[in-house]
Amino acid sequence: MHKTELRQAIRNSKRQHTAGELGAMSIAAANRVASHPRFLSAKTVMLYCSLADEVDTALLMAAGTGKTIVLPRVTGPATMELRLFTGPQSLAEGAFHIMEPTGPAFADYGKIDLAIIPGMAFDREGHRLGRGRGYYDRFLPLMPQAYKIGICFPFQLVDSVPTEPTDIAMDEVIWK
Repeated sequence: MHKTELRQAIRNSKRQHTAGELGAMSIAAANRVASHPRFLSAKTVMLYCSLADEVDTALLMAAGTGKTIVLPRVTGPATMELRLFTGPQSLAEGAFHIMEPTGPAFADYGKIDLAIIPGMAFDREGHRLGRGRGYYDRFLPLMPQAYKIGICFPFQLVDSVPTEPTDIAMDEVIWK
């Protein structure tokens, strides 16, 4: 299946679930990440502000007390930067109607222990299909030391994700 077809199939699958069902699956996946040894031991964690059709990361932001939490902020058509998350009050609507951090810029990518990454689809080998703009594909090489966990709903885990030579695989995928 081509990338465009796979994205459409996942969008169709999402529409087959109620908000309540997606919410329950989201809580289950977020709780699994929050209790993961890598999350518990991490000092600096990169999360993301979730869209309505993604696993909600608010629980992880709350569970990150005592950790340095950094979030991406879109800065251009193909670029993003990281900013410190200092609490819900430090978020404002940004590009693509995504909540983005307004805290100080964070550029010490070598300190990121764990990166929680969204995706449209993942396979069991950790390959990821994003939304097609390449933000994470360009950003992940900046932090090769970070343990990368892809997080998704169960129906987003597929047999095979089409890949490019520049794609960065996740170290692990959590879907439930």
